[in-house]
Amino acid sequence: MKKVGLLAAALLSLHGAFAQTVLKVAEPAEWVNTLMGTDSKVSLSNGNTYPAIALPWGMNFWMPQTNTMGNGWAYQYTADKIRGFKQTHQPSPWINDYGQFAIMPVTGTVKFDQNARASWFSHKSEVAKPYYYSVYLADPDVTTEITPTERAAQLRFTYPATDSAYIVVDAFDHGSYIKILPEQKKIIGYTTKNSGGVPSNFKNYFVITFDKPFTVANIWHDSVLVKGQLELQADHTGAVVGFKTTKGEKVGIKTASSFISFEQAELNLQREIGNENFDATCKKAKDIWNKELGRLSVEGGSSEQVSTFYSSLYRTMLFPRKFYEINAKNEIVHYSPFNGQVLPGYMFTDNGFWDTFRAVHPFFTLMYPTLSAHIMEGLSNAYNESGWLPEWASPGHRDCMIGSNSASLIADAYLKGIRGYDINNLYKAILKNTENEGPMSSVGRLGVKYYNKLGYVPYDVNINENAARTLEYAYDDFTIFQLAKALNRPKSEIALFEKRSQNYRNLFDPETKLMRGKNKDGKFQAPFNPFKWGDAFTEGNSWHYTWSVFHDVQGLAKLMGGQQMFANMLDSVFNMPPIFDESYYGTVIHEIREMQIMNMGQYAHGNQPIQHMIYLYNYAGQPWKTQYWVRQVMSRLYKATPDGYCGDEDNGQTSAWYVFSAMGFYPVCPGTQQYVLGTPLFSKLTMTLEDGKQMVINAPGNSDTNLYVQSASLNGQPYSKNWISHQDLQKGGTLEFKMGATPEKSRGANTADYPYSYSPTANK
Repeated sequence: MKKVGLLAAALLSLHGAFAQTVLKVAEPAEWVNTLMGTDSKVSLSNGNTYPAIALPWGMNFWMPQTNTMGNGWAYQYTADKIRGFKQTHQPSPWINDYGQFAIMPVTGTVKFDQNARASWFSHKSEVAKPYYYSVYLADPDVTTEITPTERAAQLRFTYPATDSAYIVVDAFDHGSYIKILPEQKKIIGYTTKNSGGVPSNFKNYFVITFDKPFTVANIWHDSVLVKGQLELQADHTGAVVGFKTTKGEKVGIKTASSFISFEQAELNLQREIGNENFDATCKKAKDIWNKELGRLSVEGGSSEQVSTFYSSLYRTMLFPRKFYEINAKNEIVHYSPFNGQVLPGYMFTDNGFWDTFRAVHPFFTLMYPTLSAHIMEGLSNAYNESGWLPEWASPGHRDCMIGSNSASLIADAYLKGIRGYDINNLYKAILKNTENEGPMSSVGRLGVKYYNKLGYVPYDVNINENAARTLEYAYDDFTIFQLAKALNRPKSEIALFEKRSQNYRNLFDPETKLMRGKNKDGKFQAPFNPFKWGDAFTEGNSWHYTWSVFHDVQGLAKLMGGQQMFANMLDSVFNMPPIFDESYYGTVIHEIREMQIMNMGQYAHGNQPIQHMIYLYNYAGQPWKTQYWVRQVMSRLYKATPDGYCGDEDNGQTSAWYVFSAMGFYPVCPGTQQYVLGTPLFSKLTMTLEDGKQMVINAPGNSDTNLYVQSASLNGQPYSKNWISHQDLQKGGTLEFKMGATPEKSRGANTADYPYSYSPTANK
């Protein structure tokens, strides 16, 4: 256990010597465990993360690589060996990597093959922080250290006394180039290795400079060491440089890359590192993380809660990636992952909106409006360059997941006041989505002709996950409806999307009170098993997707028979056993297994579709149940440990749920101005907004047992609502909660205090 005294002032709580209450967090970066979620595998995800050595939203990340080249599970906590230290752009093991190359120290004999050079290591000699990574490699007797900038990094290797110290550079397979420049103590190269989503001219150009002259300089390709040659282009190339070292001698490397050119890579290196030493770069990186993480300052939680909070906040601030660079004229430019040209303006990538529309991007609109504006400009550029809005980009369009949730991002940002981009161009792109299928199933709207004609995507027309698509399209149409009103679009257009936002009703089955696939002839799909994963739904079953009516919860409640039946149906999610039907997949996919082992019935928090469902009790006059279940999920399903998540931590979404929930509210329906209240985790949380205003969330007496909200006040005035507005948060002030150990069932029971719903409040 960390000595909390080294990190913040602390008191022992009444729960015993090991449950320490943190009074003040001085350096939040020190609380982050970047290994959270790394104890994962294909069959069971505890996060599917890797320890990203990076700056917030950085163009390049670095990571220790334990698995073989091309394996999406590049770092696994259970591994024994490290094969290299890799520049990575991987957003998810399922999407895999692109633009990667690796650096590895070896001693003794020249070993460049990825298995031959691999070294045993122990987590006991590993330090993993956002701004700094260090590990002792037993085989070469070398300690490696890494510290990042946005587009560059410094590596430092501490060698033993040897005349055979080497550094291996691996540019990877599928087309690479390497050149050694001994007189400049430099290696340059490019890698083209990718997992898809790139133009034909894609390259990641890298430059590596050393602070020690080479006594050995050789290139290699595949399994062949080529002596007497310093430049090579082949399928799989690399370099080996060597030198003599004294015991404890530190050899430094500075490296940067560019998607534009070697010259831009050099410029990135000089601009971001220049003559700085390792420690100076490390301090800068640490200061940046402390500043950004410190925008949310927490007090009064346990050391475990504080660590989990800041580890989750770190994950929320990694993606989307800045896929732009600053040229010699100090202009923002980017290599287009869509058409291969170098063009002006912002570009972001490595994001799946099916996940991140829910909480990640709403977090940015709240805390990082300038970043949000840049992301919007990047979306506009992506549309201009490809003809389509991205839905899952890495770095270009990828055929992954469903929906057209870019509409949610764009509408939410604009409606919350984010400006500085071409909203009319983005609206044109949104409209194109609503009328067209794209070049792949994840782009545009698959099944759109059926959806626009029938009001749903039929089950029996060979379009998988049809019910899920229908529900997400209907929600997206609601956000378009809201945006169209704000843009003063024609009344007929506004009315069209208002009408389509109600298409969710077409799939509601009154017999089961659940969403169900429907055939083209208007009859429900049969037989119907609400526990069947996939098929009509996306990585979930009907019990998970029925709640995906973010914008019209009262409309859904009325279909179910009123608020009490709605609340009973919510209760059923937790009361049922974790049974499942995996027949659609033919195997038990990891998302199913993760639900099964979490012991919360049919609640599958490890996958995104149901993550907002806990907050829906607020729409039925039972907010105390939201408060109970929020705390249950936070305490049982999250921990700042290698197995600390309960499923895929997709681009920050599962982390953003925790961050918002710890703040005491959650954006159930992006595209509205409301955040639905839950229960704050800490006795005090201070939000420092981008303009410097502060919103303080006070909950004195808060604890693991005092989790129920008894009453609330906003800026000293009694506050009875089950939600708080974006505008009130932006103004700053104090939101205070009085907490207690028993539910206060009268608070939030008045229908006037319910959150927004398109339809009026359903009957009790």
